[in-house]
Amino acid sequence: MLKSKAVQFAITFVTLFLAFYYFNIGFFSLTSPASKNYNSFLAENLNYISLIRHLLLACTSFLLKCMGFATVTNEHELLIAGRGSIRLVYSCLGLGVMSFFAAFVVAYPKRWKEKLTFLFSGLLAIELLNVIRITVVALFWSKQAQRIIDHHLIFNSIIYLAILIALYFWVTAGDKQPHAKN
Repeated sequence: MLKSKAVQFAITFVTLFLAFYYFNIGFFSLTSPASKNYNSFLAENLNYISLIRHLLLACTSFLLKCMGFATVTNEHELLIAGRGSIRLVYSCLGLGVMSFFAAFVVAYPKRWKEKLTFLFSGLLAIELLNVIRITVVALFWSKQAQRIIDHHLIFNSIIYLAILIALYFWVTAGDKQPHAKN
């Protein structure tokens, strides 16, 4: 039996992260038409990956239209008139980041109401930051810049820093006890 809560948390966190992360990869394989594992029922009825991609493209398109740009989207791409297009591939969806965040929140020993509230708002914030990233990339990306700047690395660095800060405040929110006098 595990006696240390920290060890139990770490094992639960890593197990959940791996489960979420590889479930997403497996599900992507099942819902990608080019895959040998393709399942039409899952692809047509339960494809949350396609839904996330659609929402990211639609929100980015909306934001760009609010800024005065003409846009057109399809299942995987966003075209900005006079600027070019971007293709939203699996690695752009933020599923790895969301898997990390969800695994930490679910594994951490707090009440379920607190977990669910923080989980929902955190996942929403991650996707909002992703929309902002995609908008910036759509406006300023060029093939020459791709060789110099890896926007995935920059986004992941910023988002993991933001997640760590948010998790720190969430974890320490109940620790308002006064320090012992020496």
